[in-house]
Amino acid sequence: MGVKKTVMLLLSSMLVLTVAGCGGGNNSGNAGASAPAAGNSTAAPDATAAAPTDAPKALTPVKIALDWTPNTNHTGLYAAKELGYYAEEGLDVQIVQPGAAGSDTMVTSGEAQFGISAQEALTLARLQDVPLVSIAAIIQHNTSGFAAPKDRNIKTPKDFEGKTYGGWGSAAEQAAMKAIMDPEGGDVSKVKLVNIGEADFFTAVKRDIDFAWIFYAWTGVEAELRGEPLDMLYLKDYAPQLDYYTPVLTTSEKEIAEHPEVVKAFLKATSKGYQYAIDNPEEAATVLSDAVPDLDPKLVLASQKWLSPKYKDDAPRWGEQKLEIWKNYADWMYGLKLLDKPLDAESTFTNEFLPES
Repeated sequence: MGVKKTVMLLLSSMLVLTVAGCGGGNNSGNAGASAPAAGNSTAAPDATAAAPTDAPKALTPVKIALDWTPNTNHTGLYAAKELGYYAEEGLDVQIVQPGAAGSDTMVTSGEAQFGISAQEALTLARLQDVPLVSIAAIIQHNTSGFAAPKDRNIKTPKDFEGKTYGGWGSAAEQAAMKAIMDPEGGDVSKVKLVNIGEADFFTAVKRDIDFAWIFYAWTGVEAELRGEPLDMLYLKDYAPQLDYYTPVLTTSEKEIAEHPEVVKAFLKATSKGYQYAIDNPEEAATVLSDAVPDLDPKLVLASQKWLSPKYKDDAPRWGEQKLEIWKNYADWMYGLKLLDKPLDAESTFTNEFLPES
C-alpha cells in the first residue's frame, strides 16, 4: 500500500553445506588401518590413526519473499541473517524479491516458506480459502496514512474535498477515505480519484495529484530529507478499525502442519533480529545498508531511527497480534459489503510460534 520505491536487488544466493564423510586409513597412508591384515583376523587397528570428528550439521534451506523492495520494514530479517541468528537456529535463510507472482502466491505454492504481506491482503486471501497464516506483526500499529505537500493545505480529512487523490484503483482506498472523512463532515464523492499505479510519490504530487496513501517511515522520512515537508493524516488517528497490522509475516498452513519446528526456529531468530533493530537503530541501519548497497544510507538511517520504536511499541513482545485487530478490520469491510462473508479471524493468525517475552 502506498507509493513504493523501484529499487530492485536480489539478495543472497542459497548456501548449501555439503559434509564429507570421515575418511578411512587411506587418507593417512595406512591402507591396513581400516581392516584386519590378510591372513591375520586378530590384527588390531593402527593406534596412530586419527579419531573421527563430529561433522558440522547442515543448515535447513529457508526462503522468505519480501512484499516489495528492501526497506526498513525488513531490517529485522537482514539483521537476523547478517548477525548469524538464523544460522544459530540451524537455518540458511535466503531473502528474495516477490516477483510478478507476489509473496502470497510464492508462500502458498511452496516456492517460499515465509513471506511478507499485510492484514488487508491476508483478509481477502483467507476469504478465498487461500491457506495463508499471519505468524507475526512486523509493526504493532498502522504507520500509513494520507500525505500531501504542505502547500495543498490538507490539514484534516474534510480538506480532501475538491482535491485529487492518486492511488492504485482499490475499493478499499475510497472506503478508508470515507471512514475518516465522515466523522469530520467530509464528502468522499467530492474527491477526484486518479490511478497512478506505482508512480513515484514526489513526481506525482508535482504533476497531477494532491495527496496519496504512504508509509511515513519511508516516503515521509524521505520527504523530510528532501526538504519537502508533508501534512500526514494517519489512518489510526481517525478510525480505530484502520489501525491494522501492516506488514505481517506469513507462512502456509502446510508449513505449519509439516514443519512446525522450522516455523518456530525462524520466528525465534527473526524476533531476535527485530529486537536488535529496536535496541540498536543506528547499527541496524548499517546492517541493512551493507546488505542492500543500492539503498540510500542516509534515508535508511533516518527511517530506522523513526521506525525502530514502532516495531514493538506497546505490545508485550515483538510480533504479538490481537484477535480484535483482525476482527475489527474485517467486520468493517464486511459492513461495507467489500467482503462477501465474515472473516474467521481466529484461523487467520497465530501467536503460537513467537518466543516467550
